[in-house]
Amino acid sequence: MVIAIIQARMGSTRLPGKVLMEVNGRPLLAYQLDRISKSKKLDRVIVATSTLEKDGAIESFCKSYGVDCYRGSEDDVMSRYYECAKQYSPDAIVRITADCPLIDPEIIDKVVQKFKDNNVDYCANTVPPETSKFPDGSDIEVFSMSALECAHREAKDAHYREHVTFQFWQDESYTSSQYTKVKDWSKYRITVDYPEDFEVVKYVLNELKNKKIFGSLKEVIDIIDGNHEIKKKNSQYFFGQGWEK
Repeated sequence: MVIAIIQARMGSTRLPGKVLMEVNGRPLLAYQLDRISKSKKLDRVIVATSTLEKDGAIESFCKSYGVDCYRGSEDDVMSRYYECAKQYSPDAIVRITADCPLIDPEIIDKVVQKFKDNNVDYCANTVPPETSKFPDGSDIEVFSMSALECAHREAKDAHYREHVTFQFWQDESYTSSQYTKVKDWSKYRITVDYPEDFEVVKYVLNELKNKKIFGSLKEVIDIIDGNHEIKKKNSQYFFGQGWEK
């Protein structure tokens, strides 16, 4: 069984409450869940948030939307993932963060398939970042339950425990691979971390609605390319900001 665990919280320092910010009356998390539901490789989707009072808003949203919600440690996100995952006994976990509302389900399926074909502990499309050809905000990571169990048991560094998967691609004791593509879209940014990011995503979602299309990654890139002001609006930010210790 393959499950997706969406990491979500209300306490972003740069853009508080971003995952439930609304476009046309719908939270960004709802848009993301709708898109993830199109994946053919996922057996279940769970939203994992913290036990902090303010994250009760995420649990309430999940109940109204009809999606499972797990609440665990705020800072030890690896523990949150492990405790959540073990309730479902999956073979593999897909990690998605809630600040990626324009995630492409076709890319999810391709990363999952590469993970299986390569028979590795970990596979991703945007990691390692220096060899990624995907935009920030299209991030998909897949890892085995056995690898998560091992990392949860062995990882002591708070930085690793906060970022969950760093150990998988920085520690050579884990096997890993990267799903890539020919065209390089790594300079684009479709995540939501700053107010400018939200304006870009809001514009794209409105354009998808106007054009009456789902919005594959290529279609999203085409929309951004079609508006010079939108394309440069969040270009001052770069992939991985906030990763450094």
